[in-house]
Amino acid sequence: MNSRDPQTRAETVGSLLRSPAALRAAASHDPDPDAVAVLDAAVLGAIKLQQDAGVDVITDGELRRSNWADTPDYLDCFDKIEGNTGGLNWRGGGPAAGGGHGAAYDTVTRHVAAARRLGDRSAQYAFLAAHASSRTKFTLPAPSYHRRYWSAGVSDAVYDSCEEYLTEIRDALREVVDRVVDLGCDYIQLDAPNYGSLCDPDNRARLAASGTDIDAQIAFDAALDSSLLAGLDGVTRAVHVCRGNAPGGRWHSTGGYGAISGQLFPQLDVDRLMLEYDTERAGTFGPLADVPPGVVAVLGLLTTKSGELEDESALRERIVEAASVKPLAELAVSTQCGFASVAAGNPITPEQQTAKLELVGRTARAMWPAGI
Repeated sequence: MNSRDPQTRAETVGSLLRSPAALRAAASHDPDPDAVAVLDAAVLGAIKLQQDAGVDVITDGELRRSNWADTPDYLDCFDKIEGNTGGLNWRGGGPAAGGGHGAAYDTVTRHVAAARRLGDRSAQYAFLAAHASSRTKFTLPAPSYHRRYWSAGVSDAVYDSCEEYLTEIRDALREVVDRVVDLGCDYIQLDAPNYGSLCDPDNRARLAASGTDIDAQIAFDAALDSSLLAGLDGVTRAVHVCRGNAPGGRWHSTGGYGAISGQLFPQLDVDRLMLEYDTERAGTFGPLADVPPGVVAVLGLLTTKSGELEDESALRERIVEAASVKPLAELAVSTQCGFASVAAGNPITPEQQTAKLELVGRTARAMWPAGI
């Protein structure tokens, strides 16, 4: 845990909307100087946006990434395979929303440990750290998320088990984490939508029918994700339990956290749990009782899936309600997810994005005055 954690009450999950110029620049894996300049300017704008809004710990908006889970851009061990959908059931959104992913999905087809590194992910953080005047964090997909890149009949020709592959992913991600921490980062956030999908009754039934031992998977994944962050003295360790964030405001998981909280929350060795509570699909605050004492529950109360601005008094009331389950001193507030987990982004305007970030900052200042 970091000594600055008690002052970190207003958060954003990670991604911000990309301008058309930034989208074009980020699409190149080997950007020319003009594209680099466009991305640099975009990140500087993201820094100013978050700092002006009063967000306590900021990201670079993930503006240099093709999407939030960019491991295939940096490790040469994946190929797109037809028929592998990642196992997610995308729902919601308008008629033009489309699916969460295309027809072919990145699939591990070569050993991670021997894979070529296609770039330096830590460079994303280096620029942020050099230009931000507030606290910063680095986000990356949790090791457990990479189950989505496993395809039976393909990946098992390379590995004896999915768990063997995930362990090599953990080791590759630790290389990145260590470099970022060496650059001065004191807050690492893992994004882990697999856990959110295990709240969903339909997904749980599908996994059970396939012979998956869900409890064993949770136990392995919690230990794996925790081990990525082990031994990071003075570094805040956070996990964001995502419920799906795709173009058009789509989502993949419904059902309350109670389906996983009793087993998962105590097993994750982290300092902060970022939980999405922007819709009734997430259930009640009751599962906050399973968050261990001393671990901060960051309440994702403001949706990034639509531009309608939440009522400030209603947000405060919901925080008070959560505080009846977990002490106010162990709560914080954030947006529910990123604004643009993938390049297309959610159906929200830049002005609406700004208004939501400002509301996060105002709500935090009202609920946790300085020194509390």
